[in-house]
Amino acid sequence: MRLLLDSHVLLWWSDAVPSRLSDEARKEIGRAASIFVSVATIWELEIKVRAGKLELTNLDWELPAQRGVTILAIERDDALAAARLPLLHRDPFDRMLVAQAIRRDLTLVTADQSLAGYGVALLPA
Repeated sequence: MRLLLDSHVLLWWSDAVPSRLSDEARKEIGRAASIFVSVATIWELEIKVRAGKLELTNLDWELPAQRGVTILAIERDDALAAARLPLLHRDPFDRMLVAQAIRRDLTLVTADQSLAGYGVALLPA
């Protein structure tokens, strides 16, 4: 399985915040063929840190690479696909993850089950 981690899943998996990741999700991440984190996730989390909405004293952006995670760049076609999604979900970061997962045939690991309305493959966190 090829997985794209939502921001909260990255935090739970990296132990940057107390883990709420399900045993099933942790098991699937552990045996995944490929694990991806979007640049959109890094952007989102850094914005939250700078705004004082999130405290990340333990998150090291080198950690994903050390765990074999591929950082997924945002391409022009990702931006177009995200912008053209129906407005089922208004969070632009989540919409980008959906677009990237659909375009690359990735399974999105998230606790946000409302994203299923887009037809993206989901693994509940």
